[in-house]
Amino acid sequence: MTPNRQTALNVLQQYWGYADFRPLQADIIDSVLAGADTLALLPTGGGKSICYQVPALCREGICIVVSPLIALMKDQVYHLQQRGIAAEAIYSGMHYKDMDRIFDNCVYGKVKLLYLSPERLRTELARERIKRMTVNLLAVDEAHCISQWGYDFRPAYLEIQEIREYLPQTPVLAVTATATPEVVTDIQEKLDFATPRVLQKSFARDNLAYVVLQEAVKADKLLDILQKVAGAGVVYVRSRRRTVELARLLQRKGIGAAAYHAGLSLETRAAVQEGWIGGQTRIVVATNAFGMGIDKADVRVVVHLDLPDSLEAYFQEAGRAGRDGEKAYAVLLYQEGDRENLYRNWELAFPSMEVLRRVYQALGAYFQVAVGAGEGAAFDFELVDFARTYQLPTLETFSALKVLQSEGWIVLTEAVFVPSSLKVLVTKEKLYDFLLRHRQFDRLLKTILRTYQGAFRDFVKISEKQLARFLKVPDAKLRRAFQQLHQEGIIRYRPQKDKPQLIFIRERVAAQNLTIDQERYRTLQARHRQRIDRAVAYAERNHCRQQQLLAYFGEVEAPLCGICDVCLGRNQSTATESEFADLRARLLALLATEARPLEDLMAQFTPAQRERVLRVVQYLLEEGILREREGKIGRG
Repeated sequence: MTPNRQTALNVLQQYWGYADFRPLQADIIDSVLAGADTLALLPTGGGKSICYQVPALCREGICIVVSPLIALMKDQVYHLQQRGIAAEAIYSGMHYKDMDRIFDNCVYGKVKLLYLSPERLRTELARERIKRMTVNLLAVDEAHCISQWGYDFRPAYLEIQEIREYLPQTPVLAVTATATPEVVTDIQEKLDFATPRVLQKSFARDNLAYVVLQEAVKADKLLDILQKVAGAGVVYVRSRRRTVELARLLQRKGIGAAAYHAGLSLETRAAVQEGWIGGQTRIVVATNAFGMGIDKADVRVVVHLDLPDSLEAYFQEAGRAGRDGEKAYAVLLYQEGDRENLYRNWELAFPSMEVLRRVYQALGAYFQVAVGAGEGAAFDFELVDFARTYQLPTLETFSALKVLQSEGWIVLTEAVFVPSSLKVLVTKEKLYDFLLRHRQFDRLLKTILRTYQGAFRDFVKISEKQLARFLKVPDAKLRRAFQQLHQEGIIRYRPQKDKPQLIFIRERVAAQNLTIDQERYRTLQARHRQRIDRAVAYAERNHCRQQQLLAYFGEVEAPLCGICDVCLGRNQSTATESEFADLRARLLALLATEARPLEDLMAQFTPAQRERVLRVVQYLLEEGILREREGKIGRG
């Protein structure tokens, strides 16, 4: 074992308590510690974060981690701090003084891992401080975002290459769970790799059965699946309203379920997540806002009621099942109308310049940002309120915002939770004098000073709920007291917030001067259509599901998985949907009055039809529509 490998293993055992690395993790870490630029491709749940967290602790200095997912950054920082590792995150929505303090701690060596959103990385504040840091590794998470050919392009990622100019001796580790061969090449070029170096674990999951079922009534089939497959699960749908409807349906059928979507309060989302991880809730019905960064290994089934618009998204979400290596299922419930919905959404996803300019103009008015101003400004943003205020169609508006983001005009983040904080602005003598005249605040302020150290020096994070519980007063009354103290100039109070952020990347221009790269726009539109075509083909082709997925990600020689619906012959025969419906109807008619031996049934069909008939019979038996008794087939 090399000295680098031994050092890394010691760090892993000391801070994480694991005896050894997972497959490929050690090779990735060896490459990084040898100073090589490295692209690591690991499937969802493959342990990507360990690959940069361990090297960060093996060397003097700090590791900078660029990530677009604020919730994931905050989650990783929390868990690192719980392990006694100094880690911080800087993202949109934070106060300038908090960012300034964290950057100072990074410069003076008090932090080992600094997580930055790509938009924060490009600021002058970040760049000036990074120049003064001893950076041992630059890690780029979700690295597919740097490629305009990828499914989640973020223009700010392109500026990471400029940061490398300040860090000529620092290696780069790019990690992602989903990248096509074209994107793999693009990532290395955009990050200016000294030499190409890709370390990849096969995306094959021997324990995960991919299943596609053609279903007219999806809710009924979902109930059937959850009654047959025990254990925890996730059900993905497109709309927030549908999450609530399905969760209620499952509850009425005796299945412990909860809805999860980005429109719920922070407390509700946290409670749903904790209940599911802890086993109190069996099923979460969610939009794609759920699952990123959640470490739950024993998920037995992930069901999609709507086909995602890319195989990257489907593979990542489906891959949350069976991380413990035990048998699990990724089920897609599909019907012909799903294809039309995807193509209709594709048309809406690329609005005209007229729409883009109208939405951009409305943003300036909504936030009162003058032409020539606003660069770097971040605002709390609620899409529904914005669209209602300017009478804009919500879906079209969201599509326009995504285009403005991909063109580098704005960034729209997920909901950002920033806890409440306060700072005492007066001296102890003035505070004492104030309390003599306002005795109603005596217990509150003394409790704060005892509970939260340093409130005279800097802002301290507070929890209104905990304080209200301790003081035995309603939350609303406590917040009113803080607001009054703020108005009196005794404290500066910053209430918590939990809303998405919209950031102006460039200074605002007049709407008629808004421009986009039309050639790239058309190319992205075509690429998006191609991704939808591949997703539809996955659902409709009678070919091994895992082979299709692996081929999409460049593993073209993968063997048949042997456990998907196609390999097991459980799909609705090799017949088309209309043929299947016809054969099914004829079989049920033949069995309407009495059970019959299988040979008698087969004799009613032509020899050319019999193989398909057998598969339809097998399918109907497995679905419980038919039943076999004493050598005869009958109605279930």
